[in-house]
Amino acid sequence: QMKNHSIKDLLLSTKTMSKVTINGWVRTFRANRFIALNDGSSISSVQCVVDFENFDESVLKKINTGTSLEITGDLVESQGSGQKFEIIVSDLSVLGECDSEEFPIQPKKHSFEFLRDNAHLRTRTNTFSAIMRLRSSLSFAVHNYFNSNGFYYVHTPIITSSDAEGAGEQFRVTTLNPKNPPLDENSEVDFSKDFFGKETSLTVSGQLEAETYAMSLGKVYTFGPTFRAENSNTSRHLSEFWMIEPEVAFMDLYGNMDLAESFLKYLLQYIVKNNIDDLEFLEQRLIKEDKTKPQNLRSEMTLIEKIKFVINNDFKRISYTEAFEILKNCKPNKKKKFKYLIENWGADLQSEHERYLVEKHFKCPVIIYDYPAKIKAFYMKLNDDNKTVKAMDILFPGIGEIVGGSQREERLDVLNKKMNDIGVNPNDLWWYTDLRKFGTAKHSGFGLGFERLIMFATGMSNIRDVIPFPRTPQNAEF
Repeated sequence: QMKNHSIKDLLLSTKTMSKVTINGWVRTFRANRFIALNDGSSISSVQCVVDFENFDESVLKKINTGTSLEITGDLVESQGSGQKFEIIVSDLSVLGECDSEEFPIQPKKHSFEFLRDNAHLRTRTNTFSAIMRLRSSLSFAVHNYFNSNGFYYVHTPIITSSDAEGAGEQFRVTTLNPKNPPLDENSEVDFSKDFFGKETSLTVSGQLEAETYAMSLGKVYTFGPTFRAENSNTSRHLSEFWMIEPEVAFMDLYGNMDLAESFLKYLLQYIVKNNIDDLEFLEQRLIKEDKTKPQNLRSEMTLIEKIKFVINNDFKRISYTEAFEILKNCKPNKKKKFKYLIENWGADLQSEHERYLVEKHFKCPVIIYDYPAKIKAFYMKLNDDNKTVKAMDILFPGIGEIVGGSQREERLDVLNKKMNDIGVNPNDLWWYTDLRKFGTAKHSGFGLGFERLIMFATGMSNIRDVIPFPRTPQNAEF
C-alpha cells in the first residue's frame, strides 16, 4: 500500500516526484484534459493533466465537479502559469460519482444565504474551507497559549441549574411531558419530578464553575459551547456558540486586561504565521467585494493589515466615564445620527457606540473599564465609589465587543447584598458564595466569544458563516 499524499504536502514539495497517489474531489474539469483536484488540506487545488487517449471515454464521462477520484501520476514542474507543480496522470479511478445536474456547489459564485441552506456541502468551496481551517487553527492556538502559560483546561457543565448572566434567556432541559407536566399544590409545574429533581437549562457560561477551580488550581480556562435563547436574528448572534473563559486567582483587573490583550495578539499572530494562504485568499475576496461598494464604505485596511494592526498596536484603555464623555460630545451624537443617543451617565453602550470609539475616534482596539454597576452582572467587584464595578470590555474594529470580563467580587457581604438586590437567591448559589468563606482572594477572568474572533480573523460579516452548522431562532437544520 503506497502512502497517499495530501495536496498541501505536494504543493509545498521542493522537488518533482514519480508515482504519487492522491485522493480528492473535482473542483473543475476543463477541456477534457485538466482536472483541478482538492482534498481539503489546502486552499489550492492541484492540476492533474489527463491524456484522454490513454483512458476509456466512459470513465472520463463520469468526471464532474464534485466527483471523488483517486489519481496516481508523476509530480512535475508545471508548463502553464498559476501553479508550480502539476500531476501527469497515469492511473485514475472514480471513487464516487456526482450528478452535476443536482450538485448544488457549482464552479460559480454562490450567495452566502444559498450556501447556508447547503451547509453540509459549503466547505467544498474555497471560502468556507479557508474559514474552517482557520477556525481549527485558532482552536489549537487557544489551547497552545494557555498550556504554555501554566493554565489548566477545565470542562465545566453544559447542563446547569444556575443562570450566570442573570438574563434569564436560557434553554430548558427537561424530560417532563410538555402536554401534561406534573403540577404541585399551587398548580405550578413540579420540577421535583423532573430528571434532575429541579429546573435545569443549557449553560450560558462556564464562568462560575471555572471560578471554583481557579480558587484551587490557580489558573484555569474553559473552552466549550454555550447557549442563549435570545430571540435575536442579527448577523452577530447565535443561539449556540463557543466561549473561551480563563479565570485566574490573585489577579486584579489590570492583570486581566494584560492577559486578554496578550492572548488575542497571540491567536492572531499564530494564524498569520500558519495560515497565510487562507488569509490571503479571504483578503482577495474582500478586496473584490469592496470594489462594489461606494467609496465611503470601503475598508481603509486589507484583512491582513487589519490583523497585523491589532498585533502591533497597544490597545487603548479608557474608563467608561471617559468613553461616555467622548460619545456624549461627538458629532454623531450631537447631530442625532446614533440610533441610541448618549445623554445620561450610566447608559449601556450599543455596538454603534463601540464601533465609533474604535473605528472613528481612536482607530485602534479599545478596552473600556470601570462600568456602571447597574448595567453589569452581580459577580463583578464593586469599586470604592459604590457606582462602578471592575469590569472591562475589549472592542475590535468591525465587530464591537469581542471580550467581556471583570475582577470578581470576593467579599462575601458585598456579594450577598448584590445578589439580594437583583433577586438572585444566594442559597441557590451556595457553592459559589462558599468560595468567599473558605480562603477568599481577589480573582479575575473574561469571556471571549470564539465566533466573533473568527469573524474578525476571516473578514466575514455574518456570524452564521464562521460556525459549521449555525443555530439561530427558527433554524436548527442539519
